[in-house]
Amino acid sequence: MSQVGAPRGTCSRSPRSRTLRSVATLSSAVLAVSVLAGCSSDEEAEQAPAAAQDNAPAARDKVADGGTLRWAVDAMPTTLNAFQADADGATSRLAGALLPSLYTLDARGRPRLNPDYLESAKVVETEPKQVVLYKLNQQAVWSDGREIGAPDFVAQWRALSGRDTAYWTARNAGYERIERIERGKNDLEVRVTFAKPYADWKALFTPLYPKQVMGSPNSFNDGARTTLKATAGPFELKKIDGKAGEITLVRSARWWGRSAKLDSLILKAVPRTERITALSAGKLDLAEIDRSVADRIALAVRDARSGQGGQPLTHGPGAGITPAAALKSWALAHGSDEEQAEVVQAAREKNQQAIARYAAEQNALGKFVVRKSLEPAYTQLSLNGESGPLADERVRRAVARALDRQELAETVLKPLGLPAKPPGSHLALAGQAAYADSSDALGDQDAKEARALLADAGWVPGGANKKPAGTKAGSEPGEDAEKKDDAEKKDDAEKKDEEKKDEAAKAGSSGPQADVASDEGLYIVGDDKPGGQENGTVLAPAPAAALHGVALLRQAEALEAAADSAAEDKGRTAAKPGKGVAGAYAPIGTAAPPGPAAAPQALGKDGKALDLRFVLPSGPGSESLRAVGEKIVRMLDAVGIRTTVTKVADDSFFKDHIASGEYDLALYSWPASAFPATDARPIFAKPEPASDGSLLVEQNYARVGTDRIDQLFDQAVATLDEEEARALVRQADARIWAAAGSIPLYQRPQLVAARSTLLNAGAWGFEAPRYQDIGWKKPGTSKGAERNTKK
Repeated sequence: MSQVGAPRGTCSRSPRSRTLRSVATLSSAVLAVSVLAGCSSDEEAEQAPAAAQDNAPAARDKVADGGTLRWAVDAMPTTLNAFQADADGATSRLAGALLPSLYTLDARGRPRLNPDYLESAKVVETEPKQVVLYKLNQQAVWSDGREIGAPDFVAQWRALSGRDTAYWTARNAGYERIERIERGKNDLEVRVTFAKPYADWKALFTPLYPKQVMGSPNSFNDGARTTLKATAGPFELKKIDGKAGEITLVRSARWWGRSAKLDSLILKAVPRTERITALSAGKLDLAEIDRSVADRIALAVRDARSGQGGQPLTHGPGAGITPAAALKSWALAHGSDEEQAEVVQAAREKNQQAIARYAAEQNALGKFVVRKSLEPAYTQLSLNGESGPLADERVRRAVARALDRQELAETVLKPLGLPAKPPGSHLALAGQAAYADSSDALGDQDAKEARALLADAGWVPGGANKKPAGTKAGSEPGEDAEKKDDAEKKDDAEKKDEEKKDEAAKAGSSGPQADVASDEGLYIVGDDKPGGQENGTVLAPAPAAALHGVALLRQAEALEAAADSAAEDKGRTAAKPGKGVAGAYAPIGTAAPPGPAAAPQALGKDGKALDLRFVLPSGPGSESLRAVGEKIVRMLDAVGIRTTVTKVADDSFFKDHIASGEYDLALYSWPASAFPATDARPIFAKPEPASDGSLLVEQNYARVGTDRIDQLFDQAVATLDEEEARALVRQADARIWAAAGSIPLYQRPQLVAARSTLLNAGAWGFEAPRYQDIGWKKPGTSKGAERNTKK
């Protein structure tokens, strides 16, 4: 999964949550008792994930022994310590292959005991304090031969408890609740006593590091950044080659479980923009990809199946050249004008090289398949409620009610053939135990209700030209009575003008509204033009000017219609290009078709226009975010909310805009969590004022929260009754929906390019990979057939 603020707009497993599995924003609202109860039917709680896994599952006896897998990561990890702030996806992948995970997630996103490390783990006492007893697998040892035991648990607890500030930890959630850890009846038992009850105790000690890493601040802070003194997984670390951008893992000789099928596993740093080249060049076997690469692979597989080999491709460079254009190009290349011929010949040669290169790439890509599912993460629209119009809950709710979430989900997922049902929860995804659809607490799309909420908040048509109550327009204290009268007359004239504009808008809104964005500006950071507007390049007139222009055009059309009616012998009316005309193709007297609908009038309040800053990443890989953003702009236009879209560099999107609060609207993603009471808490915690006047927001980048939501999280994490904990989480989610600080739009697609002969690898969905089962298909077996490659 991409990092926080990375090109794909995803928040990673970041400092505060190492497996960060969560969400984004809150506020209070009056909710029905039935909604706050957080109830859901058994059927809803037990529903399957929205999309199935696609990872070429196969029994181990169908997988060949040996071989190497080259697996792409976004970048070389800056640390091997998953509990440090700069740990990333590559860090997590290494931890999964090298270190103990006491609990792993299954296909439904639920924690399951890992028998490779544990025989059992359960709460054995609740009074006077909670005690969890772990019984370790008696064969579990570190790569140096030492048994995994209580000293490793103690070292990790002390490092992550937050009591010793010499440890530079990214989080301590859960560890701070532990009172003591001790050996049980024997070396294979570990007793953990909690000072306060902790429902999410299964989230602890995964991954588990050896005491050599956790035992001192120096080894924790610095030593574990570049190497691990001991490991305990199906693979062990052989080499980190920063220059080549590769990390090599080999089958562990100390592993007591089922032996890894692969001889070696190489994690190779390849940026997403370079993956299609690396795949076609045979440098990768497995890689997460974007839709554009998935489309290329699907075409390659289709061509390979249809026996296209050797035939000109019907796609790619040169595919759009018509026979006439080709003939003209040949004629110019062999014409008498030598200078022009030279230019055309060079262009033709360059085009032929591109065609040949593309054909070679497609031939190589035909050996891959696209594994696809839904990622355990969702993309949301975040509404910054710290200040400005969105500080008013009514405006946030109006924004939410203006959105057609189903249409937005279909924009991204339908072309991929994936289920496009918008998530109904901020705190869990379909299939997870805590999932329940609480979106009714906010309501579905309703433009009329959105406009009513905005009006109730004071945002009305023409409000941008109306001064606040008590303000004397055009005057200053001490001016004479004559100027005061002039100002009052000016206000009256402006009021009449606004009434005329309102009438014109009503006339224009009688027909269907075009799905076209309004006249707001588009600003791309770094693309300022000399002599341009100070705040960016505005691509269309201001809203009031556009509306006024529409009104004038309609007045002109009315005058023309009246003149034509008086001169019936002409039987025609002046026509606009491309529009039907009365009498042109029908008997005289036929009514002309309605003209283009006017965009809803922009809203304002106390002399200020309602215009929201919408920040989007501009780099490759963010195309789907931008497509969704464009649709959101049009939906908001329909209720009178204007937006100024700013596209920023990927590396500054999150840290310079989202985390710093320099935005009103933004699209980014949060991973899902098996432990929402713990992991969602910092994302929805009510911001607290700091001594310098700023807000301490933790991970609540929407900066909206309530005491009640905090209380519900605290209650959920402190109860050991799983059903009660889930009910409390659902109550919290209902209040988060009502707050409208974060609007889940769609579960992210998970697209993975994999060689067609690779088994037990691909789009895992929720489930953690079993690294020891990944491998190559044995010759003569049927497993590993291409799936999900049709577009």
